[in-house]
Parts: sequence; C-alpha cells; structure tokens
Amino acid sequence: MARGSAGESVLHKHLRILETFDAWHPFLTLSEIADASGLPRSSAHRLVSELEREGLLERLPDRTYRLGVRLWEFASRTPGALGLREIARPWLGAVHERVRQHTQLGVLSGTDVLFIERLSMRDAVLNATLIGGRMPLHASSSGLVLLAFADPALVTEVVRQGLRVYTEHTLRTEKDLRARLRQVRADGFAVNDGHIHAESRGIAVPVSGPDGSVYAAVGVVVPNDGASPHPYIGLLRRAAAGIEKDLAEAYRADVEEHPLGIRSLVRGSARSLEYFEQLTSDPHDAGIVVRGE
Repeated sequence: MARGSAGESVLHKHLRILETFDAWHPFLTLSEIADASGLPRSSAHRLVSELEREGLLERLPDRTYRLGVRLWEFASRTPGALGLREIARPWLGAVHERVRQHTQLGVLSGTDVLFIERLSMRDAVLNATLIGGRMPLHASSSGLVLLAFADPALVTEVVRQGLRVYTEHTLRTEKDLRARLRQVRADGFAVNDGHIHAESRGIAVPVSGPDGSVYAAVGVVVPNDGASPHPYIGLLRRAAAGIEKDLAEAYRADVEEHPLGIRSLVRGSARSLEYFEQLTSDPHDAGIVVRGE
C-alpha cells in the first residue's frame, strides 16, 4: 500500500477526508475539509478531487461537498450492518407499533454503540441518538448490553479512555461499570433511567448472531416515569428472538450459489428471494440488451 512522506498510507488519508463528514456537518467546503482532517490544503484538494472522481464525494453548485451516493451503494452490498438492518426492520416496526416512542438497533463500533436504525414518533421523549450516530458504550442501555458480552479487554479500554458523564445517573467509575455489566449479563437486559437525559429511559436486550455471539442490541427509549420496564423487556426479547431466527436463516450455509450472501441482503417475498438465489449476477444484467440497427 502506498504511503506518504510521513508514513501515513494514502488510504488512511482518504479515510480522514471522509470522516470529516457527520450528521452535524453533512456539507463542507474544501477549506473546512482540510481544517477538519488536519491535512495540508494542497493534499486535501488532491484527495478530494480523487474521491469526487470516483463518486465517493459529490460537489454541489455552491462549491461544498457531501458524501457520494456510491458509498451507500458499497455499504448496501455488505451482509454486515445493513444486512442486519434489513432483517431487523420488521421486528423493530412491530415493537414500535406497541411502544410508539423510539425503537432502535445498535452495533458495536470501537468503544461506541453505532445506531444503524431508529424509528421515532414526533411526540416521543427526548432521544440523543441518530441513525449513523454514536454514543459511548457505558452511557446507553444498548451500549451496556454490547459491552457486557464483549471481550473483557474492551471494558478496560473503555475505562482507560474515560467515562463521559451526562447526568447524575451516568456510570462514572470503573467499579460501578463492572458491577453493572455483571448485572446485565445475569439479567439479559439493561435499563438506564436518566443516564443521558433525565427525562428518558433506555431499555435494551442483546441479539445473538448465528455463531452465538452478541451481534447487536435492540432497544427502546421511553419516558423515565417510574413504570415497570418488564412489558418493554418482553417486547424486545420477542423481537430479538425473531431477528435471531431470521439471521440464522439468512446465513444458513445450504444455498448452493450464495452460501453466505444474498439471503442476508434481501428481505422481501419468498418468490423474490427464490429469484435472487437463481441468479448468477446482478439482476441489472439479467435482461437481454436490444440495440437499434
């Protein structure tokens, strides 16, 4: 892999450019990209031009840039987070119909929980998460579920980085965090009353993947009104069981042409799935090209 004069790979520099964009900064000028990435203006200009040429960035008429639709295209092909999101969506919808607040799906990403889906009502309680947004593992119910069943070394790393405090109820010491994680493992769920916002309560349960490891967390954010969390926990556990069943089906290894692939990306009718499994290439190329004479 090519490396720059400072020893940093060219790929890493491209990633630094892409990482300057987030939910609060979806549109950036070239100067803003250079400043946020910490790259020299000339290097940033060259890298941005390359990313634009490949469709990974798009330049708008006002001379700002945004992430390109080709990134979404690449992400949509993975049987990872987006495949999980597709599989989980009907189950999340069923929970949301009952709860009518916030229902969300999170996965582990470094020392954060990354939320890949969220359903919300307009009059729902305050919720700090966004689709594609992150929260520290120790602060959210979904994060605690993921951390409780993760490699113990990750707990040490979370503590080393420091525990960000949001309210008086946020976990703030290693002792409290480790005790809480033991409780989550024993209970099989996490309930956070006012850990990020005093008026909000987070409740989450784990979702296991085909290999038995915890793959994700499904949760709700509801008013912190002192009501029993157990009706929510029951709903979430049923949803998690449904997601786990569908994940096992999506990743089953007895599909000849696509042993671990297409089922994890397609969530549609049975006939649609059969159609996709019979193809040997993208359906875009399945038709016959008719050219004019």
